Amino acid sequence: MPNPVVHFEVTGKDGKKLQDFYSGVFGWKVNADNPMNYGVVDNQGEGIGGGISAGDGGRNQVTFYIAVDNPQAYLDTVESQGGKTVMPVTETPGMVILAQFADPEGNVVGLVDASYGSQQS
Repeated sequence: MPNPVVHFEVTGKDGKKLQDFYSGVFGWKVNADNPMNYGVVDNQGEGIGGGISAGDGGRNQVTFYIAVDNPQAYLDTVESQGGKTVMPVTETPGMVILAQFADPEGNVVGLVDASYGSQQS
């Protein structure tokens, strides 16, 4: 499948509470030992990986991320098809290049630069 879903994210007002909830309900191993307290879900090689954290401005949201080769080109296509850019192409150095858009019904979807890791040396 071209452009597969590669990551999910659950955000809310209290990231730690959400991390504990999903860990307790599903037995997920969540590691938030990083400066952003972003809870990385260890998928143990099954399904897709994800993250659980406090969202920007405390918004509650579930987002999935699609791997693409050029996030800006996809944002341009989204805009031409009636969607809106929610987060412009943003780089977290050494980790990821991502963007987000809202579809015509307002659902927020993420894009991840699939080639980013191969560009790092």
